[in-house]
Amino acid sequence: MDAVVTLDGGDLGCARLLLLLRDRVATLPAGSVVHLVTVDPVAPIDLPVWCHMTGHAYLGTVDGTERPTYAVRVARRPVATDASNPWRAGGGG
Repeated sequence: MDAVVTLDGGDLGCARLLLLLRDRVATLPAGSVVHLVTVDPVAPIDLPVWCHMTGHAYLGTVDGTERPTYAVRVARRPVATDASNPWRAGGGG
C-alpha cells in the first residue's frame, strides 16, 4: 500500500479547503490517498460532492483519529475545476 499523505485543513472554510485539497492532489500520482484533517462542519457533505465532480474517489471518514479526517483517492484523469472556484468544473479563471 502506498503511503498516505496527510493534509491539515485546520478550520478553513469550504472554498479555501477545496483550494488546498485541489492544489495538493494535483502534485500526487493517481491512486494516492490523501487524509484531509478538518473541523469544517460541512466537509462530510462538500467533499463527496467535490470528488464526484472531479473524478476523485471519496473514501469516507478515517476512524481512530483525534480530529475529523476524510480520505480521498486521487483520480488518474481528474476533471479540472475553475481556478478561483474549486467547486465549479472547468479550467477557466
